[in-house]
Amino acid sequence: MSYRPDPGRYETMSYKRCGRSGLLLPRISLGLWHNFGGVDPFDVSRAMMLRAFDLGITHFDLANNYGPPFGSAEEAFGRVLAEDLRAHRDEMIISTKAGYRMWPGPYGEWGSRKYLLASLDQSLARMGLDYVDIFYHHRPDPETPLEETMTALDYSVRSGKALYVGVSSYRAPETRCAAEILKDLGTPFVIHQPRYSMFDRWIEDDGLLEVLVDAGVGCIAFSPLAQGLLTDRYLAGVPEDSRAAKPHGMLRPEQVTEDKLAKVRRLQVLARRREQSLAQMALAWVLRHPQMTSAVIGASRVSHIDVAVGALAHIGFTAEELAAIDQILAG
Repeated sequence: MSYRPDPGRYETMSYKRCGRSGLLLPRISLGLWHNFGGVDPFDVSRAMMLRAFDLGITHFDLANNYGPPFGSAEEAFGRVLAEDLRAHRDEMIISTKAGYRMWPGPYGEWGSRKYLLASLDQSLARMGLDYVDIFYHHRPDPETPLEETMTALDYSVRSGKALYVGVSSYRAPETRCAAEILKDLGTPFVIHQPRYSMFDRWIEDDGLLEVLVDAGVGCIAFSPLAQGLLTDRYLAGVPEDSRAAKPHGMLRPEQVTEDKLAKVRRLQVLARRREQSLAQMALAWVLRHPQMTSAVIGASRVSHIDVAVGALAHIGFTAEELAAIDQILAG
């Protein structure tokens, strides 16, 4: 039976503008970093993508190296797009990135014009697209001049292969320079994607959010649940199907420390007082910033997406709750 999206999918999801642009993103976006690659069951990946769309999640976040193997998440997404979502392409924001190693040799990573534009062509082919909505530079390149990287992003828009551009993991000074270059070029720089969670607050000390406000650029956090640490998933040990147990996972078992788990337990008590799960409170905490456009979630089952969207029912915090969270994290 062919897929028919939920007709009420836009009734409960909230959307927020990317900085001063005209682009709206759902407050919760689906990232295909893990659990959507060639090693994962396609039926499960497909079910998660379609459930996300049924819940009003219009933004699907990818990168050239998502998998494993590299490129396979884009291929899986392209298959779902072709078989289920093609008629709804204009309702979707599809993003991809380039910056990490993708193929052998000197032209397969970082931020050269050669690499970025070749990678974008490969990503479009894997997904069966004429264009992506957002094309990101995935990480700063300390060797390539920033002007070269930004003019490559500019060309991606002028060639019709991207509508908007963004950067990921850039520090505040780099972001300010990138914004100035792209403004001079007339390129629609709309979004920055940093890592941000209760356990990783570097953007606060770095001043990144202030730079983004000045530049009129939105912010979308990745790893808002600290790779699953900010859930109840690891309180009884490392599950066999968890990210920490996977050989290709970014979370290692040695990172699941007793100190962090003690904080997780205390945070969970506070979340229950708010009538939320810990994951929902952690997402709400990230989205509390007026400058935060969206949060990119990962998922390994459909229920994770439902839980994440449920966080939007209660994203406000009292001053006392925020102080209590800070005290727990500092302990």
